[in-house]
Amino acid sequence: MYTPPIFFKDNESEWEYAAEGITRKFIGYNPQLMLVKVKFEKGAIGALHDHFHTQGSYVASGKFKITINGDSKVLEAGDGFFVLPNTEHGAECLEPGVLIDVFNPIREDFLDE
Repeated sequence: MYTPPIFFKDNESEWEYAAEGITRKFIGYNPQLMLVKVKFEKGAIGALHDHFHTQGSYVASGKFKITINGDSKVLEAGDGFFVLPNTEHGAECLEPGVLIDVFNPIREDFLDE
């Protein structure tokens, strides 16, 4: 069984490929909750998608056009958004930046990639 680390040290963790212009690091997770740091290059697209997980996201840096259920808004550092399960959503990176994503339950599909 996986035992999550108690602490996350950014400089001790490697970025992994998520999509074109997008990389991620797992800050920590257990079966109920996953915390992920996601870095976007300018112009990178987090394609519209949906999943059964609840998602909360915080814009740590940069500028993003976030679309949720067909409604779009530009968000910058300090802003955030919430996605209910099975709701279509996506992101377009307008200025390079980082999102902190939280999922409940864990995104097992991320671990299988």
